[in-house]
Order: sequence, then C-alpha cells, then structure tokens
Amino acid sequence: MNNLIKGKMAKFFIQLFLILYAIIQIYPLIWMVLFSLKDNNEIYGGNVAGLPNPPKWENYTNAITQASVLKYFFNSAFVTGVTIIAVIILASMTAYAISRMKWKLSNATMIAFLLGMMVPVHAALLPLFIILKNINLYNTYLSLIIPYTAFGLPMAIILFSSFMKGIPRELEESAAIDGCSIYRIFSVIVIPLIRPAIATVAIFTYLASWNELMFAITFISKDQLKTITVGIMSMVGTYVTEWGPIGAGLVIATLPTVIIYVLLSEQVQKSLVAGAVKG
Repeated sequence: MNNLIKGKMAKFFIQLFLILYAIIQIYPLIWMVLFSLKDNNEIYGGNVAGLPNPPKWENYTNAITQASVLKYFFNSAFVTGVTIIAVIILASMTAYAISRMKWKLSNATMIAFLLGMMVPVHAALLPLFIILKNINLYNTYLSLIIPYTAFGLPMAIILFSSFMKGIPRELEESAAIDGCSIYRIFSVIVIPLIRPAIATVAIFTYLASWNELMFAITFISKDQLKTITVGIMSMVGTYVTEWGPIGAGLVIATLPTVIIYVLLSEQVQKSLVAGAVKG
C-alpha cells in the first residue's frame, strides 16, 4: 500500500515538474505574440508582460506594408529552401560513397569533412568575403547559399553515414542481381530507408540557415536581397523604435519554425533514437 502511494506521489511530482517545464519553454512564444499586439506607450507604460489592451493588430499591417517583412521573409525562404535541398542531395550522395562503397580515400574523405566541423564560422568570414567579392558573387543569393551549404555538409554526412551503415547489404546485392544500376539503388532503395535522417538534416539545416545573421549582414547589402534576420534588425530606428511592428515581424519569422517542428518532430525523434541505439 505504501509503495502504491509513493508511486502515485512520484508520478504526480514528475507530471507537475513537466507541466512547469513546458510552461517555461512555451511562455516566451506566448509573450512574443502578446508583445506584437502592443504599442510603445503600453510597453513603456509598465504593461510589458500583461495582455494587450486593446490589441494593436495594425502592427502586423505596418510590418508587412511599411517594413517589407514579407519581402525579407521570401528571401529567407528561398535561400533556406535551396540550402536544404543542396545539403540533402550532396550529403546523401557523399555519405553513400563513403559508407557503402570501397575505395582507397573513403576514410580520408570522411576525416576531411569531419575537420570541416572544427573550422569556426567567424574565422571563415573574412576569407569568404574576399572570395565572394573576387568571383562577383557578393550581393547575390549564392553568397549565402554556398557558405550555408558548406557548413551544413559535415554534420549531415555523419548522420547519413550512420544510417546507411545500418542498411543490410543484401538489399543492394539483390537489386544489383535484378539489374538495378547504382543510381537506381541509391534513389529507390537507400533514400526511402533514411527518411528520418533526411528529416533531421532538413530541420537542423533550416534552423541554421533561417536564423543566421552574421553572413547575411556581411555578404548582402542590397535591400531587395536582405533576409528576415537582417530585415528585422533594420527596423530598429536611430532615435525612435516602434517595438510593436518589430514584435509582429518576429512572430511572422517564427511561424515557419514552429510549423516545421510540429510536422517533422516525430521523424527527428526517430532519427535521434535510432542514432543513440546504433551509437
């Protein structure tokens, strides 16, 4: 009986802890939405954390029409989308060549990509700037897509290689006997089996590219090519800053992240659990 009571109390406190932890994690998102519906008078008047009274929906209109948030949003969407596709294609093919094929430099190639993870992003800023200027890619979408793809490849290759090593070789051998080429084996057999890894790579590449600021502010100076992070930062005025439209811009920039996480979180959990078991 005592053990039953102790078990129920332990379960109650664990649930209470998880509820409090969830509130702490979710509250910043709720606060950001409430913040986006206030004006400067309400924010500086002491109602920073309370409900907006009344809600200033025009902040969203101002963010879209006056601050051109949608333009920056679509620039970020294009750069991030192309980067995700490039990372998945290049990393999956490289991982397949390293983990499933026998050739002399496979281990050296893997080590070279692992060394890429050791290069600090800040150390690459100046060399990349000079290179992009010399090859006339400064102020173009490629000035962001290429660095984002390069820095996303090492982790993606490691993840894909880990998954591909777990695929039975008999599947590929049977397909080869039936006449499948190596390209068909890769696209029809291997790719469907690593879908959790693809989802994980996609969401981590998205987070790294969508929220990136340093490269975006250094390699892009044209207003029509600015990404959402640079666009929102440029909304801060020299003398007066309208915080309501900035909050609205932050909500618009955060929405895709929340939607993508909700859609792909199950695949990411499967990928991490599978990686933990294999590790």
